[in-house]
Amino acid sequence: MRPTDEQEELRVAVRQLLARQPGSDAWGPLAGQIGAAGLAVPEEYGGAGCGPLEVHVVLEELGRALAPVPFLGSAVLTTQALLACGDAELLPGLAEGSAVGALAWAEAGSWEPAAVRAAAHRSPDGGWRLTGVKDHVLDGADAELLVVVARTDAGVSLFDVPVDGPGVRRERLVPMDSTRPQARIVLDGAAGRLLGADGDGERVLARVRDLGIVALAAEQVGAAERCLEMTVGYARERVQFGRPIGSFQAVKHRLADAYVQVEAARSIALGAACAAADGAGELPRYAAAAKSACAEAFSAVAGETIQLHGGIGITWEHDAHRYFKRAHGSAQLLGTPAAHRRRLAAELGLTVRQVA
Repeated sequence: MRPTDEQEELRVAVRQLLARQPGSDAWGPLAGQIGAAGLAVPEEYGGAGCGPLEVHVVLEELGRALAPVPFLGSAVLTTQALLACGDAELLPGLAEGSAVGALAWAEAGSWEPAAVRAAAHRSPDGGWRLTGVKDHVLDGADAELLVVVARTDAGVSLFDVPVDGPGVRRERLVPMDSTRPQARIVLDGAAGRLLGADGDGERVLARVRDLGIVALAAEQVGAAERCLEMTVGYARERVQFGRPIGSFQAVKHRLADAYVQVEAARSIALGAACAAADGAGELPRYAAAAKSACAEAFSAVAGETIQLHGGIGITWEHDAHRYFKRAHGSAQLLGTPAAHRRRLAAELGLTVRQVA
């Protein structure tokens, strides 16, 4: 499938903007000038009404630049959680970028709904009170809107929790990947408003997980592609024994292998985005396959980037280590590649050994 003219124009606009305004300062223009914050929000709620393919384009570019902006956490995970809940009250602020949202989901490193131990109970005034600890909350320390996953008597549910309310403590973490801000959220009797139906959280999270994985796969492909570009460029310039190292057969083989990994990952990531756009019932399979393939391809290519750059590849001055850290950090988000291979195997009726 070839991208449309509009999608290519979106890609060019995002790439040019990130070149002009690198780092976290890019979020304001991305939201205000390009409308990235509301890309997947329906028009009736102030968004652009676009779909997974446009999100795919933006995240490929954000991955190339390792842009530390809250697109994945706010414009994808939080937005899709609210859409799946059917709660539109908070969407306009997210769509215009005036508010950044954070989805507090994972506990003890697990993204499985069965692992949720944070509890929500009815308070005497008829509201809800939440208690528990949430890990790996993307942009959680700075978000203005917090959606928390907690367990009620009816099952897993989602709640809107005031970020600065009593009983809410946000702890900024220092992750290995400094370009992906994370926080720990500690709840101690925090007030919350139920989003959607009580006990409907597992259905909502299944949807959010698959769309989040599809978006993350695009980011991983964009970053892996940039790693390959940097390495090919360096191999052309670095001279050893009187000739560019890219002319040595062993280096050519390794670059060719990396190219195959990037293109294979690109194919499966785009296939997953198309399945999401078409509303295909097989989206969970595509998403699981994309997470497994794209995460491992990015990790492998980022590793080759460091190896083929030699000593400079492990210095703070070079970007190679940043891509390597992003590769290994993103591989853990929303479940590990091994976990998604097991999920894919279960859906196909295979054993893990058959799909390993």
